[in-house]
Amino acid sequence: MRKNMKQISTFIISLLMLTAMQSAKAYELNYEVSFEPKTHYINVELTYTTDSIGTPVQLKMPVWAPGYYIIVDYPKYLTDFCVADESGKAKKWEKNGKNGWTFIPSSRKTMVKWRIYANERSVAESRVEEGIGFLTPNGVFMHRAGDINHDAHIHFTLPDGWKKISTGLAREGNATDCYYAKNFDVLYDSPFLFGNHFTEQFSHEGHDYEFALETPDGYEESPFKEDFKKMVSATTKLIGDVPYDNYCLIHLGKGGGGLEHQNSQACYSEGTFRFADHDAYLQYMSFVTHEYFHLYNVKSIRPIELGPFDYDREVFTPLLWVSEGFTVYYETRLMMSAGICDSDFLLNDLSGFIETIEGKEGHKHMSLRQSSYDIWLNFFNRSSNGDDVRISYYNKGPILGLLMDIEIRSKTNCQKSLDDLMRLLYWRYFKQLKRGFTEDEFWQSVTEIAGEELAEIRRYVDTTDEIAYDRMLAKAGLGLNHENNQLYRLSNCDAQAEKVRTSMGFSK
Repeated sequence: MRKNMKQISTFIISLLMLTAMQSAKAYELNYEVSFEPKTHYINVELTYTTDSIGTPVQLKMPVWAPGYYIIVDYPKYLTDFCVADESGKAKKWEKNGKNGWTFIPSSRKTMVKWRIYANERSVAESRVEEGIGFLTPNGVFMHRAGDINHDAHIHFTLPDGWKKISTGLAREGNATDCYYAKNFDVLYDSPFLFGNHFTEQFSHEGHDYEFALETPDGYEESPFKEDFKKMVSATTKLIGDVPYDNYCLIHLGKGGGGLEHQNSQACYSEGTFRFADHDAYLQYMSFVTHEYFHLYNVKSIRPIELGPFDYDREVFTPLLWVSEGFTVYYETRLMMSAGICDSDFLLNDLSGFIETIEGKEGHKHMSLRQSSYDIWLNFFNRSSNGDDVRISYYNKGPILGLLMDIEIRSKTNCQKSLDDLMRLLYWRYFKQLKRGFTEDEFWQSVTEIAGEELAEIRRYVDTTDEIAYDRMLAKAGLGLNHENNQLYRLSNCDAQAEKVRTSMGFSK
């Protein structure tokens, strides 16, 4: 009897597990996407397949994109939403707030259609025109409310003459126009470039890469590809891991901004790979490096608030000064480590951030921590009093990155550095715990690496106290010209400071 009861119990458990798996896969999402280049429209048809007939379904479209800390309100571009059963009969639907649509399936398959107007030159918004299409999935695809983890199948029908699709998202099977996302976090993080743009595939250290360039003018004589490889190698050496299988660089023409993704980056340029001089090239290379390093610092190493994502509203965190500010610090350090630029270029870069912060009144009124939290109010806030009352973590963040790096090296006799902190955060929280870190955990990690609390550094983050540049920089054999806020190497410094300076690569 006990044996029979055990068999029955095992059967019931197996049945419950099977039911749970079937419930998790109780519907399918298949998207058909086409384009109208002349009128700048993207057409979307969703085939929603389910056996749960008569149960209301709510679809949601995001209102923002991770890494782009402003409410974009993507539904404002949507028009001609309609619902029909599999016989083609129109069905009723209701709008719920600004980004929700509800319908009740009356047949196994429901056809849901909408159109998206795509005519923006932004890395977070779509653009379709003659010869080219750039698609940001956040503003095109909808997910079922409360089920971001569901998978999705996408098929594209390209206009006549368009032959290429570039993206970091995985293809489905052997088809060149079908793609699969295991969940919507992956889909929303995978932009697409369509058309007849220039592409180049290559492999580097066991991973596949694609350059997808809207305007390749000047690319062939540029050292960009080889420098990109060097930078990737330097980054891999820093962290000790590569968090992707393949990676796509989508480089667009005239427009603004860049946006990081787990499998790619999307960057606007001035429309060409021809640069005025070598410094202009290095500035662009640092821009590319910035978006690449975000693979680690924000996509992997991240504040706990940044995932799982709530795509319906702002996601506040006081730690963007780490996610963005440290990335600015590392963009040029990695280039120096890779041999792409020298230490003078890095010192000049850091001097520019000090000049921006110290040269304006805002640093007396907004802390670095507050600038992180309030970015949702200020991402594109260019009010006339902005410089008087606000700062950007893009400028003060790398300054604190430099000072924290100096402090850790100084306190550990150069046995540890900011690099060790980044590795700890990556391997402990992303790889082992598979989550982000809290603010307290971040500072605990700093203490663990430095061997003691960095109370002064934290005070410069949390308050508007003036930074003691001379004393702190001297620990690395550096000084600051307070007339023009330029960093320079001290001609006379003690052996410990010289050791720190050498370890940071700042010695001539």
